[in-house]
Formats: sequence, structure tokens, C-alpha cells
Amino acid sequence: MDYLIIENEKIGRVKAKLLLEKNPETCKAIWDSLPLELDLARWGEELYGPIPVKLEEENSQVECEIGDIGYWPSGTGFCIFFGRTPVSTSDKPKAASAVNIFAKIEGNVSVFKQFSSFSGIVKKGE
Repeated sequence: MDYLIIENEKIGRVKAKLLLEKNPETCKAIWDSLPLELDLARWGEELYGPIPVKLEEENSQVECEIGDIGYWPSGTGFCIFFGRTPVSTSDKPKAASAVNIFAKIEGNVSVFKQFSSFSGIVKKGE
């Protein structure tokens, strides 16, 4: 249990490292639910959408970093942060409400900027 892979036709495979030390319960719950189909909407430079996982807050935060992947307890959502959101007060992403950051994208996150919505799969990686 080290990496997630996010896939679709346009981006190919994007690898994200699980942050087991930061949010171990969130990582385990997401990992155990994989693979998941993603149908994400865009909000600023964040893609988010519901997944069939129900978790409470765990070391949650609203200030995020570019490349963070979070679980949004309020909306049972999967969130990919790749830039400013409408509530950002700096160049960094800011969530609408608390999220559990559980993974970090490795490589170029700007591939997500091309999407007004995103459909793909998240699955277990090596």
C-alpha cells in the first residue's frame, strides 16, 4: 500500500504516493475501496466528486498544497488540488471545508488543468 494510480485516456497514468503517516485511517479506507470510478466536477483548480466511502475527519485541513489528494468528509468526496480555488487567499489551493489529505501526486499536476470535468479510474498502484 504505497501508491494510487489515476487513469483516463487523456492523461494516461498519474501516480500519487499515499501519506500513510499523515492520515493512516483515510489511506486504508480508500485503499480498501479501490478500484473506484471517478466522475469529478471542477471548482477553480480542484476536481472533486463523491465516492462510496464514508469517513470522519482525520487530521483534516482547509489549506492544501498543489498536488494534494484529499477526502472530503462533508461530501464523501475525492478531491484533486492542482491550483487556486475560489476561496484561496494565496497561490495555494484552499478547500471549501475540511479535507483529509491522504496522497500526493508525483510529477506534473498541470495535466488536470485541461478538464472542466474528469472521468477516470483510481486504482491500486505498485
